[in-house]
Amino acid sequence: MSVHEEEKTHVRPSLSIVALLSFVASFAVTRTFTMVSPHTTLNIHHIHIHHYWYGVALIVIGGWLGISYKSDRTARLAAILFGAGGGILGDSTGLLLTNNYWTNITYTLIIIFVTLVCVLVLFLRYSKVIVPEIAGLTSRKASAYLSVFLAVVSLAVIEETRSILVISISASLVAMSCLFIVAYVVQYFRKKS
Repeated sequence: MSVHEEEKTHVRPSLSIVALLSFVASFAVTRTFTMVSPHTTLNIHHIHIHHYWYGVALIVIGGWLGISYKSDRTARLAAILFGAGGGILGDSTGLLLTNNYWTNITYTLIIIFVTLVCVLVLFLRYSKVIVPEIAGLTSRKASAYLSVFLAVVSLAVIEETRSILVISISASLVAMSCLFIVAYVVQYFRKKS
């Protein structure tokens, strides 16, 4: 096998996009099917097999295919199965966390998950442009002042709420603000020396 052929087998398509689209599609189909036909279940000898088990099975099969084979077609299939399984499992998030299938926490967690994955995919794809922009942003005094303000306000929100979601978002903002402040201080002392 030549070096060019070896490199070709390691080049992967944008599997994260394929998996994300599969995730969103399977979540939408599963939630729609469950809303239209909520009493359709698989029962074997008085044991109810919930659909999140199908999601777990698809995740396992997709993961196994992804680590066992190196072809692009198999990698795409693995990404589709993995994403579809994640969407089916994601549909049952509310049931697994609160024992209530119809709770709104499912939608909130799915929206947060999809948003974070989209941001991660965009960051990885455009990191050569984004990293210098962030470096330039962290070197400005205004960014340091804004970060301090954001950290203080977020800490105040954490102190005043009991909502886990609000606490999680505020804690993330505090962490991000602290990273910006540390980056500013490091760049400030580098310029001084």
